[in-house]
Amino acid sequence: MHCQPEYKGPVYIWSKNKQSCLLCDEASDSLLALCSACQDELPWLGAQCSVCALPLPAVGLTCGQCLQHPRAFQRVIVPWRYDFPLDSLISRFKHQEQWPFGRLMAELFAQFLNFRFDEGLPRPDCLLPVPLSRRRLRQRGFNQADMLARWLGQPLHLTVEPDLLRRVQDTPAQQGLNAQARRRNLSQAFALTASTSVAGRHLALVDDVLTTGATAQALAQLLMGAGARQVDVYCLARTPGAEHRD
Repeated sequence: MHCQPEYKGPVYIWSKNKQSCLLCDEASDSLLALCSACQDELPWLGAQCSVCALPLPAVGLTCGQCLQHPRAFQRVIVPWRYDFPLDSLISRFKHQEQWPFGRLMAELFAQFLNFRFDEGLPRPDCLLPVPLSRRRLRQRGFNQADMLARWLGQPLHLTVEPDLLRRVQDTPAQQGLNAQARRRNLSQAFALTASTSVAGRHLALVDDVLTTGATAQALAQLLMGAGARQVDVYCLARTPGAEHRD
């Protein structure tokens, strides 16, 4: 007597699955849903500020803003410029709930970070997604930074602590504000979970796009003030200036 029904059709084998490129729709030549040609065409970030990763004309420089106003975070680690087609992928993930695009970018980012760790970049103790306000979370239905942090945590072998940071003030949108206005907007906007200690820990904030760095600065100041040893920022893309939204 057979315990299972007999089936003579094709069997789905994950290890032999052929992915299609999410950008050009051609068959991918890798295990990712992105072909090598499209991966090479992504707007990889070259020379950048050694602290905030602002695109600069030469390697090894620090931008004027970071020299005049030292940051609370140690460094920003980011693979791409906020430019086509990456800006479209982020927008579709963030605003249209097309999560495969977010998962793809997280997989590529994890490869990039593992390469940097092998080169000597200090590994953090954990990943902290940048929190959303309750209103924005209700509107969007998910926190894109939280999803990115969770997708990064497993391949990087890092823990994710999504509840360590809270957004306690529902501040107005950052779009269209200059750096000074963004800093005022974010003053007292975040808080730590009372039961969680960050003393002596190396922490990495995770977000999708860094613009002026005002959000990262506010969170890093909070964490360093609570005794953190170091705060880094991990994000998918860096804008060339303040014309895009954090």
